Amino acid sequence: MVRKALEDSAFLTVGEGESMLECFYPDVYLDSAYEIDYEDLYEKGYRGIIFDVDNTLVPHGAPADGRSIALFERLRKIGYRSMLLSNNKEPRVKTFHEQVKSPYIFKANKPFPASYCRAMEQMETTPDNTIFVGDQLFTDVWGAKRAGIKTYLVKPIHPKEEIQIVLKRVLERIVLHFYLKKERH
Repeated sequence: MVRKALEDSAFLTVGEGESMLECFYPDVYLDSAYEIDYEDLYEKGYRGIIFDVDNTLVPHGAPADGRSIALFERLRKIGYRSMLLSNNKEPRVKTFHEQVKSPYIFKANKPFPASYCRAMEQMETTPDNTIFVGDQLFTDVWGAKRAGIKTYLVKPIHPKEEIQIVLKRVLERIVLHFYLKKERH
């Protein structure tokens, strides 16, 4: 019955064809943070990038690897300012920061927009020239959208996740179904 209701687009409509799920839709959905064309975005005027860490850049709890370290070196050479934004505790985020050399905000309370705004203040950027890259719709993407930032949703790097995230992924699959359906039309 719930599935049938979810499949009925009228159930999800809030007005003029707008879905109540659209607040969770990313601006861009890609396989990986490593396939984003950062040079092109810089040419288009973007100057700041806020990243989630776990399952966006590395598997949950993993240290920075060669690929993530090289990405942050590349971003600095292009001219970007970056910020790590994580709901994790400081020891986890600080260790990653020390390896990639990007400032960080821990216990960010995503999806509340205050930490996204604080990140932009620290980077001296605005919503118009900042992007956010993360792997979760209900924390990463929703929070960034609430702060007015262009969002890039990437697929989780590794299937091993904490139980509360596993449960959210079930709901995310429903939202992504409607997002992808809309994108095809």
